Amino acid sequence: MDHHYVGIPELTGVPRVAVVIDVMRAFTVAAWAFSLGVEKIVLASTESEALALKESRPGWLALKDGPPAEGFDAVNSPALLRGHDLAGRTLVQKTTAGTVGALAVADSPLVLCASFVVAGPTARYLRTRASGPVTFVVTGEEGRADEDLACAEYIGGRMAGDDVEAAPYVHRARASRAAADLAAGLRSGYHSDDIDLCLEVDRFPFVMTARREDSLTVLRPVPVPDTPPGTD
Repeated sequence: MDHHYVGIPELTGVPRVAVVIDVMRAFTVAAWAFSLGVEKIVLASTESEALALKESRPGWLALKDGPPAEGFDAVNSPALLRGHDLAGRTLVQKTTAGTVGALAVADSPLVLCASFVVAGPTARYLRTRASGPVTFVVTGEEGRADEDLACAEYIGGRMAGDDVEAAPYVHRARASRAAADLAAGLRSGYHSDDIDLCLEVDRFPFVMTARREDSLTVLRPVPVPDTPPGTD
């Protein structure tokens, strides 16, 4: 299947199929949120919008990049999120790169948000559901983040049904600047387990689809069955 890789600044027009990649950490966090029982994730364009959405809908929670802040219930860390009771909740998410990339392609007919933890299901979903060329949106570092590009290339290889070894791609992500910054404590709202959690391949059996619902862009999980042996 035809596919290519672009950064957010390089987006032009409306892709037929968009896969938005943020490994460290927005779409690893989103996948963890769904595994913890979140019903849906609303993507916000600004922190003020995230707080306004939370305040206008009783029971909604809000999450952001960086350190804890008044009004926000969680930070953009998969390890720290595990301590929250999220069953049945709606989460509003605003991050520096991932949510920006998803909102930039929100009008596309098919938008998936992905990271290594849902890489295999994302590839299988694309193999059966994609109806046109796939645009991988590499959100970090204006399209140069190697952890995001490695994940995108891994999913791209898996789309063809080839037996693609994950280890070289995970190694690239572990050696990326984002991983180094996290390990050095240069990013706020961080837990020491975050890097390992971000580099778990195929931990969750679903994809995350982003669609317009009224005036909001909403992320929801869609289960993807395992591929029968010999067909992946």
